[in-house]
Amino acid sequence: MKIRVLLFATLKQRAGRAELTLELPEGAAVGAARAALAEKIPTLDAGIVERALAAVDQEFAADEDVLHEGAELAFFPPVSGGAGSFPTFVKITYDPLDLDELTALITQETTGAICVFSGIVRGKTTRGEGHDTAFLEYEAYAPMAEAKMTQVAEEIRARWPSVEGIVVVQRIGRLDPGTPTVLIACAAAHRDTGVFEAARYGIDRLKEIVPVWKKEVGPQGEAWVEGDYFPKPGE
Repeated sequence: MKIRVLLFATLKQRAGRAELTLELPEGAAVGAARAALAEKIPTLDAGIVERALAAVDQEFAADEDVLHEGAELAFFPPVSGGAGSFPTFVKITYDPLDLDELTALITQETTGAICVFSGIVRGKTTRGEGHDTAFLEYEAYAPMAEAKMTQVAEEIRARWPSVEGIVVVQRIGRLDPGTPTVLIACAAAHRDTGVFEAARYGIDRLKEIVPVWKKEVGPQGEAWVEGDYFPKPGE
């Protein structure tokens, strides 16, 4: 089968092209395409190909996801924002959040502290009128959500210039009590350079401008949980 491969940023520069066609066996997965790409274009650094994110037909994909004839497969580095060489990683995902994997993305030789905030599905609410939660169903307007996550990262860097790497990841789909839903991590050389405040700002800002919603399901029924903040034009 033939698939269309799109390359962005560093991969496009190293390959000297933005698009190519790969011919793969029927039933081949993304991982096979990744290996075939590295073999077909010698100028592509194997490490860059291995670290690249993948999307099939404009949806994030894992190496085990099976491709189909005519699929559009894109490879690109983690979405970046901010200035200099400091890494930023933003993502909407159905996959479990791996703390070690995500913090490794922003750990550099100069990193001495990473402050992490993670939201968790609460099974029992005691504030106000208490109630139980069976599960939450998260939904997002993914392309806009990731753009706004990048904006949040840029705002963090503008307020706390000492912050180096930033991760903002939101999980969607059905999530049971005890499951991490969102993770924001801010890295810096030292713990007293604003990482605590930056992570707090990040989650508060995410709740304001990133288009992610949740439906709460429990013994009392189900309902979409809506906020009350209306972003201003251009925000």
